[in-house]
Amino acid sequence: MGYMPKKYTLLVADRDSKHITLMRHLLADADVRILSVRNSDLAVEMTAKEQPDLVFLEMNLEGEIDGCVVARRIRDFTDAPIIFVSASTEPDDILRAFESGADDYISKPVHGKILLARMRAVLHRCQPKDAIPKKTEIVCGDLKINIPGRQVMVAGNDVYLSETEFNLILELARNQGQVLLHEQLLSAVWGRQYASEVDYLRSYIHILRRKLENDPQRPKMIISKPGVGYMLAVDIPAGKGE
Repeated sequence: MGYMPKKYTLLVADRDSKHITLMRHLLADADVRILSVRNSDLAVEMTAKEQPDLVFLEMNLEGEIDGCVVARRIRDFTDAPIIFVSASTEPDDILRAFESGADDYISKPVHGKILLARMRAVLHRCQPKDAIPKKTEIVCGDLKINIPGRQVMVAGNDVYLSETEFNLILELARNQGQVLLHEQLLSAVWGRQYASEVDYLRSYIHILRRKLENDPQRPKMIISKPGVGYMLAVDIPAGKGE
């Protein structure tokens, strides 16, 4: 392959262990460090921890969320290029991948030379040019969210949230002051297969209010728009920590 100016770290996220092995074989001569995961949540965690230079994503991963949701979450804390390498050739899936932050999309089966050429092109195109550091923290009133550390504080107190609870409050915080439709939140946090499960969303909103609000019965942080969706208030009064 062509000259690589530095040793890159790559993450391959795919539920098929045979494809991961194939990717390692195709990239064997590229002088790169390769990390691999099969689970969607682990893909997010590994990206946050290792900060790879490039992420290869399959659309379908082990776990409750798909590759598009993984890509959106990765975009919260890194500008590393994302290449989908997927068995799906459906135009809707390809469009969703790019809308989720993908830099390229390669359909399986993968041709080694094409993979390497497109990897080099994406890495070259995405080289930082006096880039502004990616936001790692969101502050909204007394609510503070550390994105890479996946930590939440309210009025200076640590609040323990489950993985799903954290992802839900993060999605609201990323769009603070805007009403997010029920289906938007469900698709972003759980995947589009959950887009109609409004009762599921309500139960998690109830849990978040209990953990974050001073008075969960009269919420001032997570505001309901009946029949429409939810919004994180811009000016959040002091809440409680657990």
